[in-house]
Amino acid sequence: MAPFNPGTRAMIEARVAKFDRIDESDAAAHLKRAAVALVLAHADHAADTGLLLTLRASSLRAHSNQWALPGGRCDPGETVVETALRELAEELGLRLGACDVIGILDDYPTRSGYLITPVVMWADDSRQLVPNPDEVASVHRIALTELLRPEAFDFIRIPESERRVIRYSHFGHMIHAPTAALVYQFSELLAGRITRVAELEQPVFAWK
Repeated sequence: MAPFNPGTRAMIEARVAKFDRIDESDAAAHLKRAAVALVLAHADHAADTGLLLTLRASSLRAHSNQWALPGGRCDPGETVVETALRELAEELGLRLGACDVIGILDDYPTRSGYLITPVVMWADDSRQLVPNPDEVASVHRIALTELLRPEAFDFIRIPESERRVIRYSHFGHMIHAPTAALVYQFSELLAGRITRVAELEQPVFAWK
């Protein structure tokens, strides 16, 4: 169990602080910059720490009905941290500040032309989420213990790519990269391991 308390936050902060992230911005300058909020908050069982995950609205033009971390494309002049904070407020009505940011993990280049940067945050109070129905169909709180299950993540092969496709199994739902890759790297960090994920593949339906 990972109790939702200052001790857990301090543990995660220490591990993120030691994480030597890979910045792909120069190598992937042709990609559009985007950021997502990897938010640690109360789990469904309020004593535990959880991760906020959303199911995207069916009305969205791109990647509708897919699982995602709150986030989106960077506006001109925005840092990735500013983007993640703004998108979190726009999608879930959760307003956090710089003091709530724990750190940044590796950039992930997508098949659809984005370079996504995950920003790890801590939300002391997330009880009053107000999901934007134009963007979010539902919000889910995934206990960190769920992420550490041995069978939580698996890898398959597809004929269209030599890279492994990563999947995260969530109560009968199969969640794919980029979300699965970013969450996987964070779960590995929780377990005390440094694992790179940029080469993990997305399913073909997410290539556009």
